[in-house]
Amino acid sequence: MKPLVQAVGEVDPLSCQVDAPRGLLLGAPAHLGAGFAVLAVAAAPGITAASALLGGPAR
Repeated sequence: MKPLVQAVGEVDPLSCQVDAPRGLLLGAPAHLGAGFAVLAVAAAPGITAASALLGGPAR
């Protein structure tokens, strides 16, 4: 793989999010702490945005 693609893959949050469950389900080597930390940090803005958008019509 080209070095540029490898560098992007190292910092891509989606790669980290996929790496942790893959490590748990398949037994592959994974950085579980980093994967779940990235997952939690990425989920927080999504949950906040969804609650802001869905909170208005429910009232």
